Amino acid sequence: MAESEFQLRFGIIGCARIARKLARAMSLTPNATLYAVGSRSLAKAEEFAALVGLSGAVKTYGSYDQVLDDPCVDAVYLPLPTSLHVHWAVVAASKKKHLLLEKPTALDAAELDRILEACRSNGVQFMDGSMWLHHPRTRKMKDLLSDERVFGQINYVYSTSTMTVNPEFLQNNIRVKPDLDALGALGDLGWYCIGAILWAKNYELPTAVEALPDTTKNPAGVILSCTATFHWGISSNTSSAATIHFSFLSHTSMDLAISGSNATIHANDFIIPYEEGSAGFELSCGAKFAELHIGWNMEPKVVRVECELPQEALMVQEFARIAQGIRTYGHQPDGKWPEISRKTQLVLDAVKKSIDLGFKPVQL
Repeated sequence: MAESEFQLRFGIIGCARIARKLARAMSLTPNATLYAVGSRSLAKAEEFAALVGLSGAVKTYGSYDQVLDDPCVDAVYLPLPTSLHVHWAVVAASKKKHLLLEKPTALDAAELDRILEACRSNGVQFMDGSMWLHHPRTRKMKDLLSDERVFGQINYVYSTSTMTVNPEFLQNNIRVKPDLDALGALGDLGWYCIGAILWAKNYELPTAVEALPDTTKNPAGVILSCTATFHWGISSNTSSAATIHFSFLSHTSMDLAISGSNATIHANDFIIPYEEGSAGFELSCGAKFAELHIGWNMEPKVVRVECELPQEALMVQEFARIAQGIRTYGHQPDGKWPEISRKTQLVLDAVKKSIDLGFKPVQL
C-alpha cells in the first residue's frame, strides 16, 4: 500500500467531550480515519456519531468490547475516566490495537507500567494525548532551547494550567470524583505542567519534588489546586529549579516561562494556542534595564509559527505514521512516547506523595 493510500482505522472507546475533538482531528488527518465508536449503550454511541456529523458513516457499538473485537479497527483512542484506563488499555493492547490514551495515563506508575508492558509485548504503539507536544511551535522553542549560544543554560522553568469552574463542575464532574479520576486537578491540569518542565529539561528527572501547603482538596479528598517545586541538584549538569501551579479555582491560564543564562522564552497559551493556524511565543535575548532603571533596553521579540493542521490532528498524523511503519515496514514501536509518559507519571506520583506526606520533599 502506498503511503498516500494508508489510513489508520481508529475506534473510539467512550464518548467523553474530548473525543469530539479527536473525531474532528481524525477527519482532518490524511493517514487516519474514524472507523468505529463504542459506548456503554448503542444509543449513546449513535448520539455521538450524529453529534460529530458521522451518523451512518461509522460503526457504532453498545460496548467497548465490541470495538476491540472488530478486526477492522487498527487503533483505539481511549478517553475514559482514569480509573478505567489500566483495564481497557491492557485489553486493547492484547487485541493488537495501537493505543492513543488520554492523559493522565494512569492513577500511578505501577498501573502505567502494566499498560506499557502490554503494548510492548504485543508490538503496538503507545502514545498519550498531550497534543501540544506535536505543535510546530513546540519544536521551534526546543530548537532555541537547545542552542546554548542563544539560550545558555536553563536555570528556571515556570508553568501553570488553571481554569475557573462552576459549582456544578465541583459537585458532579468526573474529575472531582475519587472513584473515577482520583487525581483531580493534578491529573487533569498538572500533567501538562509537569510535562512542560520535563520537556524543557530534556526529560531529566528532578532530584527532589515538593508540594506546597497551599494545596486545596474537596471533601472527598480530590485535589482541586496545588503548587509544587522541583529541583535538579548537584548531580545535574547545572543546578536549576522549576515551579508549577495547577488549579480548578483560578482564572484560565496556560503559561510556560523558561529562563536561561542568556535568554528567556514565554508562551501564554502553550497547551491550547489562541488560534489554530498560528501560535507565538516571546523570546528575549540581551535584555537589560535602561539608564536609571526607568525602563528596558528592548521589548521581547514575538516569534510566530504557522500550523497547517490543528495540533491534535498532527498528533493523530504522527501516531498513524508510526503505526504504518510497524505494519508495512516491520518497524518497532517508537519508544520515545512511552518514555515521556512514564517520566511524567513518575513526577506526578512524587507530587501526590509529597502532598500525602504533609508536603515533605520527595527524592527521585
